[in-house]
Parts: sequence; C-alpha cells; structure tokens
Amino acid sequence: MNNQMTIQENYNTQLEMTLEGIQKIEVQKNKKRKKLVFQPYCNRQVMSILDIEMYIPENHVARLVDEMVESIPDEVLYTHYVGGGRAPYHPKMLLKVILYAYTQKVYSSRKMAQMVKENLPMMWLAGLQTPDHRTINDFRSVRMSNMMDSVFEQFVLQLVEQGFIDLDHIFVDGTKIEANANKYTFVWRKSVREDI
Repeated sequence: MNNQMTIQENYNTQLEMTLEGIQKIEVQKNKKRKKLVFQPYCNRQVMSILDIEMYIPENHVARLVDEMVESIPDEVLYTHYVGGGRAPYHPKMLLKVILYAYTQKVYSSRKMAQMVKENLPMMWLAGLQTPDHRTINDFRSVRMSNMMDSVFEQFVLQLVEQGFIDLDHIFVDGTKIEANANKYTFVWRKSVREDI
C-alpha cells in the first residue's frame, strides 16, 4: 500500500525567512504599539520617611485628638504612676492611641495594636512605637479608669475655654424627656424646671 509517487524525502512545510525580513516585521509591530511608561516603583529599596505628620490632612480627627491630649497637664497623668522597674510607654501616647481608636469605632485592644502597626494616623500618634494589645488593655483597664475623672475634667475645661460648650444648662443623668417614640415616657418637671 505504499505509493511511491506521494512519498518524498525532503517533505518540509517550514518557510525560511532572512534576517532583514524579520527586522522589517518587528519595526512594523513597534510602529503600531505605543510606548509604555510607568511611574518608577521599587518596594525593596531603603526609604527614609522624614515626617509622617505631613501625610496627615490638616482637618483630620487625629490632629484634634493630639491637640486635646497634649493640652492635659503632665501632672494629671503622672500621679497614677509609682516609678521604678522597666520604663513604661508614655501615658499621653497610650491615651491618644485609645481615643483615636474610639473615634474610629474600634474598641478591641487587639485591633488597636494592629492599627498602630498599619494605620498611618495611628502610627503618627504613637510616634512609631508599637505597644501590644496587652499593654493597651492594661492601660485602659487599670490606669485610665483611675485618671478618667481628671482627664474628663480637663477636656471639659478646654471645651469651655475654646467656646465649644457653655455651662449655663446642666442636666443630671436620669432625667426623662418625653419622646414621640414611646407614649409611656414622661418628664420629671422638678428636674427640668429652672429656679428663677
């Protein structure tokens, strides 16, 4: 079944092309394609960030937290420390970290510790220090609970001095005010009425 007429020794369908022909095709392809230009990028190089504060916008809440905590006198915070042993983190830094986390609706100490490592405003407030979750939780539960009354008093005084609040009308907790939501709520007239 071997047909001698159809069998050829040099059966090759590959076309050969000269070097000049290949270069002409490449030049035509390059004319059709636009030149690609990217921004320089290398995440493995050594970088020096001189000032993180320049990356925080002027009206950012982290700046307000920083300003309010810095306005607290040091004596208010230092009275809750005994001294001795290993040097603790600065109470103003820990207070800034916790207050800023509260403004971002973060209440978990583990998430706060993660924010200190990953969130730029939090890194700025912490001064690139990285307290762990246990340190944040200990400060919040032990030290901050003791100093909260004096810190709150300082915040209220600052708000009064800056004109954000006035102390003309003071309401005590437990005052009931009638609302449209519930017809069984009522107002205690004695607690709301002003004595003239």
